[in-house]
Amino acid sequence: MPKLKTNKALSKRIKITKRKKVTRRNTGQNHYNSKETGQKGRNKKGDIRLFRADEKNVLKAMPYA
Repeated sequence: MPKLKTNKALSKRIKITKRKKVTRRNTGQNHYNSKETGQKGRNKKGDIRLFRADEKNVLKAMPYA
């Protein structure tokens, strides 16, 4: 049986933690950030967890996760 291919587009957008939680980058970080307060900018920097229903689909697409 051949090796399974990993979806590279998906693997670059997410990280899978040790306990199989899926995290992604927060939205709205690319531009127009100079107007925002420091607190708002700091809150954007942390990664956020995917919804549980979406996590199941992601783990199916990542064969070796």
